[in-house]
Amino acid sequence: MTTSFSEILRNATWADHESAESESYLAELMDGRLSEHEYGEMVAQHYFAYVALDGVSRQLAGHPVAGRFVFPELYRERALERDLERIYGPGWQHRIAPSKATRTLVARIQQVADWPGGYIAHHYTRYLGDLSGGQFIRLELQKIYGYGKGGGVDFYIFDELGSLPKFKSEYRTRLDGLEFDERERQRVIREVRLAYQLNTEVLTELHHTRQAA
Repeated sequence: MTTSFSEILRNATWADHESAESESYLAELMDGRLSEHEYGEMVAQHYFAYVALDGVSRQLAGHPVAGRFVFPELYRERALERDLERIYGPGWQHRIAPSKATRTLVARIQQVADWPGGYIAHHYTRYLGDLSGGQFIRLELQKIYGYGKGGGVDFYIFDELGSLPKFKSEYRTRLDGLEFDERERQRVIREVRLAYQLNTEVLTELHHTRQAA
């Protein structure tokens, strides 16, 4: 029986996924050891990353391959703005700046914008994570900080998608439908692993910055 590309991709990158989830900053966040503003530092870095990712999505909406992975209902920029205003107040724009690791991630997202497989790799890494483990994170953050809808954890709320399991199944079906040869599949797998690494480095930098404060 032939193994689907979505399964191959998941299995080939699972160790990278687990490494990202075990990062110290995230562990401290889930343990309730970070102040609301320290949590906000992660939200801010997400904001810059998603401005880039959603911007590339808009550029590729009409592409015959990449366009199949453009879902306006997934765009996170507005949700992150609500979260940042809830955390920092109306002047949140003046409180945030991209870290060095975030600038590197953003540069890579923009660099691969003309390669459908590269765009899909970063889209998959972020959004499938948000729709899976991200939902557990949301529930924990709601307990820790007392957030509801309307700001704080809106980034993790995808009401416009309806059933998340159904959407993820459709997403994987689209991955399986990609007419990539083995060389291109391996190239996408390498980019997903790089995407996990770059996203993990963002969290690592947040942790080191906190430790040095």
